[in-house]
Amino acid sequence: MGCLLMIVVLAFPRIALVLLFLFSNYLQHAYQSLLLPLLGFLFLPLTTLAYAWMMNTRQPIAGINLVILIIAVVVDLGGLGGGEHHRRRRWEA
Repeated sequence: MGCLLMIVVLAFPRIALVLLFLFSNYLQHAYQSLLLPLLGFLFLPLTTLAYAWMMNTRQPIAGINLVILIIAVVVDLGGLGGGEHHRRRRWEA
């Protein structure tokens, strides 16, 4: 059950953020205001979830946790940049 939940969260991080916001106080424990989770929802949803996980489990942002956070940022930015690449190729053809 845990692996299936992790796959769903990784595949649909925005849905996971909405469900966490509506049905728990998980995001409120990690973030002091609503602005950062909202910006995270729009631009870096996986990074927002990774940071919330680290804050809620009281893990330091150092070592392997920093690597996890950087990978989340790269995956999020790769999703944004990949769409732009395909859009440009379509206009060129």
